[in-house]
Amino acid sequence: MGNNAGLYALTEEHEAVREAVREIAEREIAPYAAEVDADSRYPVEAQKALTAAGFHATHIPEAYGGEGADAIATCIVIEEVARVDVSASLVPAVNKLGSVPVILSASEDLKQRVLPSIAAGEAMISYGLSEREAGSDAASMRTRARREGDSWVLNGTKAWITNASVSEWFTVMAVTDPDKGANGISAFVVHRDDPGFAVGPKEKKMGIKGSPTCELYFTDCTIPADRVVGEPGTGFKTALRTLDFTRPTIGAQAVGVAQGALDAAIAYTKDRRQFGSAVSDFQGVQFMLADMAMKIEAARHLVYVAAARGEQGGPDLTMVSASAKAFASDVAMQVTTDAVQLFGGAGYTQDFPVERMMRDAKITQIYEGTNQVQRMVIARSLLR
Repeated sequence: MGNNAGLYALTEEHEAVREAVREIAEREIAPYAAEVDADSRYPVEAQKALTAAGFHATHIPEAYGGEGADAIATCIVIEEVARVDVSASLVPAVNKLGSVPVILSASEDLKQRVLPSIAAGEAMISYGLSEREAGSDAASMRTRARREGDSWVLNGTKAWITNASVSEWFTVMAVTDPDKGANGISAFVVHRDDPGFAVGPKEKKMGIKGSPTCELYFTDCTIPADRVVGEPGTGFKTALRTLDFTRPTIGAQAVGVAQGALDAAIAYTKDRRQFGSAVSDFQGVQFMLADMAMKIEAARHLVYVAAARGEQGGPDLTMVSASAKAFASDVAMQVTTDAVQLFGGAGYTQDFPVERMMRDAKITQIYEGTNQVQRMVIARSLLR
């Protein structure tokens, strides 16, 4: 992070994206957020609105029918959606997570087969790395793939797969050479209709209840041989490189939910009167709001730096991405918890959005690498 060469600049285009997404979020997504959470139902309204406006997968290159937006624009989309509903922000975020391995490593033919349907909004894509016994230690995965003639045959189970029941495509990591450890893992693209593939029931979760999280089951799941992503044995490298480009999107979710909670807390404390004055007149409350705003602003800048660094390249990309994700998600948890406090007893009820925001914020500290793993990644960069 010592290198200041070309941090980032927000352009008029970026501001226009923010304005457009905020309007859609306020009008088409926010009104359903409480109901989506209460009923644990997929936010169809959000998906339709984002797709209609071309904000469901802005990162896909123009060559495949996408918008070809830069990483900061994609983070702004995710941030503005997460400000009203974190579950809905997983539409663009997971489309990016699932497709980046394809964009980075797949053959041109495979890219042409998978990416246009996502760009057009006809299909979504999920990412299958984790297993019950291989979470932080992803390299110890047990899912296997073996080559048989013109096919690969997959066997095993993936866990905690975001948007699994609504995706058509899945990027899946599996062991192809058990003797080689991380270098024996390959990446594949699986389609929902492939024989031997099934999606399990939805997990009952603390937050992001609008986003279905399920297991994936592979029982002699047979896919064409050309659906391997890159060379066999390069899958784990692709998975790790992917996270360098997608961790900032989790940071963006975190910044968005924190901003939503701060906005709600400002409005509520100005409006609520105690001891004959607005709650926002008390210095103790003002200092809390000031700290919340300061931390959000710091997190936002770090997320944009990490997003830009992915496009500029640079040896510190892994460290900056890990820092942005860990810092922003810790901020989101602090800020949403403080927002509930500022609402007092009302904040603990479902009449206001801050309790949902607090529950939703928690996952940002856990998925795409726990914040403990992020700190390991950062330390490794420092001590190399």
